[in-house]
Amino acid sequence: MTNWRAVFVGFLVATVLGIVGLVVPGIGQLVAGLIGGFVAGYMAGGGLGSGFWHGLLAGSLGGIIGGLLVGITVGVAGLALGPIGGAISGAAGLGIVAFAIAISLIMALESAIAGVAGAAVRS
Repeated sequence: MTNWRAVFVGFLVATVLGIVGLVVPGIGQLVAGLIGGFVAGYMAGGGLGSGFWHGLLAGSLGGIIGGLLVGITVGVAGLALGPIGGAISGAAGLGIVAFAIAISLIMALESAIAGVAGAAVRS
């Protein structure tokens, strides 16, 4: 059974550290995803499979929300440029979807690996 509290806390940790990582060099997005996945796996406990699952969910939630924010930003920019901008942002939408999926997969996999480590530490 999924511990949604652990997933949400892991997501929040990754989000906050990701924002700090934008301002403070050296922390970066990779470390934020790893720590968020670790926290989700540690909180969920229950073995390595559970840590993998909870870290995966925490990381993919961050990737999905990040992709949505990029999509909304491009859509609003396209609307501001009028009909030609709408056509351009519509054509760019396919590339943005592919980019968002790739980022979501990377964030989910790194968080899942860290979730396994978190569950192993707790066990």
